[in-house]
Amino acid sequence: MASFSKFIKRLLLALIMIVVAFHVLVAGLLLIWKTQPINNSMFMLTHRLTGGTVTQTWADYDAIAKSAKQAAIVSEDSTFSQHNGFDFKGIEAARKKNEETGKMSAGGSTITQQLAKNLFLTSHRSYVRKGEEAVITLMLETFWDKQRILTAYLNVAEFGNGIYGIEAAAQHYFNKSAAKLNRDESALLIAMLTNPKYYQDNQGDRRLRNKQRIIKKRMKNAVLPQSD
Repeated sequence: MASFSKFIKRLLLALIMIVVAFHVLVAGLLLIWKTQPINNSMFMLTHRLTGGTVTQTWADYDAIAKSAKQAAIVSEDSTFSQHNGFDFKGIEAARKKNEETGKMSAGGSTITQQLAKNLFLTSHRSYVRKGEEAVITLMLETFWDKQRILTAYLNVAEFGNGIYGIEAAAQHYFNKSAAKLNRDESALLIAMLTNPKYYQDNQGDRRLRNKQRIIKKRMKNAVLPQSD
């Protein structure tokens, strides 16, 4: 019994050390990526490890069209510029929906939370992952300003099979740079984020085009983050 107790203690200690080491690694990468381009993420790494090819080119904040930033905010996180990483009203609404359906079908995630997941976690849904996502979200909001978070989000988001980032998406779909995207193009690209691999080959999908129209209509209401 005593030996079993020691084994459990050692196991718990090992798990704690792994968790601490992971967060130290996350903190180190966030400090580096605060000023340096991000050309990899957990999603990109997973894609590469499964035999896929990743296309991604970093674009700084000022090299991304204003319309693309507006579209991202109104579509994914309308209070992005005001909150500290969490939209508690959205989280509560998602919780109620999950209770009604009996599964985690809604997350109520902010742009910062989505970035935390894309950079360091996986798409697997669980309360453990959501907890880890919350910790990294707090780290992102502590280490980076809002412009950096939005820039990173747009640079690592998936816009199709192996197409990561707004610059690669603009080149792939419109043969132009992210800086030259117009309102229609920006709205369409951001509308694709809910199911990028499907919409890549189904650009005329009714749901996609309807969401594009909604995003474009709401763009003028977007509050862009101010530089610190």
